[in-house]
Amino acid sequence: MKAAHAVARGKGVVVAVPDTGVDPHVDLRRNLLPGSDMIPGGRGDGQEDRNSHGTCMAGLIAAHGRPNRIGALGVAPEAKILPIFDTPPSGMGNPDDLAASIDFAARSGADIISISAASSPTKELQQAISSAQNADILIVAGVGNAPRESRASYPASTEGVLAVGGIDRNGRHLPVSVTGPEVDLVAPAIDIYCPSLGGRYRKSTGTSDATAIVAGAAALVRSKYPYLPAAEVVHRLTATAVDKGPPGRDDEYGYGVIDLVAALTADVPPLGFESVTAAPPQAGTTSAATSSSGGNDDGGAAARGWATLGVIVAAGCGFLVWRRRRRADDPPPRISR
Repeated sequence: MKAAHAVARGKGVVVAVPDTGVDPHVDLRRNLLPGSDMIPGGRGDGQEDRNSHGTCMAGLIAAHGRPNRIGALGVAPEAKILPIFDTPPSGMGNPDDLAASIDFAARSGADIISISAASSPTKELQQAISSAQNADILIVAGVGNAPRESRASYPASTEGVLAVGGIDRNGRHLPVSVTGPEVDLVAPAIDIYCPSLGGRYRKSTGTSDATAIVAGAAALVRSKYPYLPAAEVVHRLTATAVDKGPPGRDDEYGYGVIDLVAALTADVPPLGFESVTAAPPQAGTTSAATSSSGGNDDGGAAARGWATLGVIVAAGCGFLVWRRRRRADDPPPRISR
């Protein structure tokens, strides 16, 4: 994480988080923009959360932490979060409220929309996603968690959406992470510490967390390369991923484990070129192009994957206080009906 932050920290990038709202946690509040409520029960600006899921996702993306290495540090600690309250505390959201959230995010200048949820492809939601993509907004979404989902959920299953799965601490496929041809990337997704309600912290597991991590990675890339189109941002992230499983893309790992430093520094040919990604200029950095082990270096990939986090730095063991949402904070809050 330190090496990636020496290159970019997300400055100038806005990430919309349509979810259960975002609590103004002490480690996050400086990066919170005035958002909006799509449903009743909030305070009008998206900055209220009675569930903790949205706060966790926002913190993984852009928590700024506190002095003396205390608190939570997100993947892109200088990015701004646009909080949107569209899912009630029960977690049973409505697809059309998500559509309204995406439209609001597009009108409000979001560069990335992070969707840690599974939904239904209503006409309104499909139109909202299409409009956002036409506006060059990068949409990142989780593929979903078994057994609730048996295949990639919507909108992760949509063409052009960056679909994210999860890995465990050993860099292997997380069994709850849905597999399929839609999977583009994977990121750490088990026992992830993140900001919660009332200044506390919690531990979370599932593709929701992996999605937020990848959204933070996308924010770093968009910050370093502000004129790069969304499709090229996705290409840079997938081309520099650490290959896992069978050589090349597969249904468990997609193109591989996210590699922050390589995504920010590698010489990546534009889309349409046949050549592979050139090695990053930093010595010792591994990317898809420099891996010679056929993607089976589980330990190395795990280390690089977990190194993307830097999620919690605490003053002591007793500093971390967390509470579980139902089923270890996952599946994501919006479910298909």
